[in-house]
Amino acid sequence: MPDESDNFSTKNSRTIVRNGVVLALVAVVAFGAGMFTAGHANANVLSNVPLLGDGLDATPDPSVDFTDFWKAWNALDANYVQTHASTTIPTTQEKLWGAIKGLTDSYGDPYTVFMPPEEAKVFADNIAGNFEGVGMEIGTDKNGILAVIAPLKDTPADKAGMKSGDEIISIDGKSTDGMSSDEAVKVIRGPKGTTVTFVVLRAGKTITIPVVRDTIQVPEIDYSLDAKTNVYTIALYEFSGNSADLFDKAFAAFRASGSKKLIIDLRGNPGGYLDAAVDIASHFLPEGTVVVTEDFKGKQENIVHRSSGTDDVPPGTNVVILIDQGSASASEILSGALHDNKAATLIGTRSFGKGSVQQLIDIDNASLKVTVARWLTPAGVNISDGGITPDIKADRTADDFAAGKDPQRDRALQFFATGK
Repeated sequence: MPDESDNFSTKNSRTIVRNGVVLALVAVVAFGAGMFTAGHANANVLSNVPLLGDGLDATPDPSVDFTDFWKAWNALDANYVQTHASTTIPTTQEKLWGAIKGLTDSYGDPYTVFMPPEEAKVFADNIAGNFEGVGMEIGTDKNGILAVIAPLKDTPADKAGMKSGDEIISIDGKSTDGMSSDEAVKVIRGPKGTTVTFVVLRAGKTITIPVVRDTIQVPEIDYSLDAKTNVYTIALYEFSGNSADLFDKAFAAFRASGSKKLIIDLRGNPGGYLDAAVDIASHFLPEGTVVVTEDFKGKQENIVHRSSGTDDVPPGTNVVILIDQGSASASEILSGALHDNKAATLIGTRSFGKGSVQQLIDIDNASLKVTVARWLTPAGVNISDGGITPDIKADRTADDFAAGKDPQRDRALQFFATGK
């Protein structure tokens, strides 16, 4: 699910990272392994990423004393008594998977996750888009709570009333306390036509929202000129493999319109391909300008992604980017790049804060997803550390949605009119 908002890389292929494995996390976020619960182009990103497979370093660390581990292992073997028919005694392999999961969990990183074979298969199916769901991105917020990053436009989750920022308390009666995005995906997924019921916390109120699963058709882009205000809007709903080409067409239509007022709407956009974000940023930045840096914190040389230098914005154009809690991953990369290079003004609310890169490792049909780097904006802002802050704060409440009002867009129109 929007943990389907993950950024992935592999040790044996830096090209994959350059090609942008920036998934939005809920793929789990209700999409990919953890994360998305519906079909989404982001889920296709990983289908092109080879798992590492064999060749991993299996050398024991002689400095680690496993005495206590074996004491616990043997004590459980010797003393455990099954008391409920619903429980089973784990096999030796299941014990090993459990030990690896505990090791992984000890790092306290919601994006560093171990998936036993069954969960790894679900993840792979999500990546390939072979599933039906509700169409929203989910992830763990800064407080460790499972939350909605963004419902995708016109999907069951969107139509049922799920909102960015909703904290998910339970799924089909099962508490989400301590539940990872990957575990949530397993509960949320299901056949088309069946219902999954969420209990969410929104603005201090508990709300029950049933959502009927369906096959998800995700829109990618909308663009149009408002003849009354002469403001051109390009709304991008994801960063797929086609998004750069689609944006090129939309941008050409903007240039042909003669408008000098452009809104790029990234609200609810959970991310996707890094390359798409870099290509789109290149319309606004000179060649060689830094778009984002992949920071490995000294474990290997950083990778700096730069503009290819299309730089074809009509002179005198004012650019506004709309962001909110649902803007994650590649959305934050594009927003941060244009903001730090003074090519756009950001309006809305703070973005989600998904700024890390994961490496996907295959371990005997299981998968280990490890955070290996973080994204830094041109000004050195760590995207994971609180997201991107808008220049002008403007909220859009649930009541605004219900009433068809858009104070964030209205604030953009005010900015175009007054310059502030």
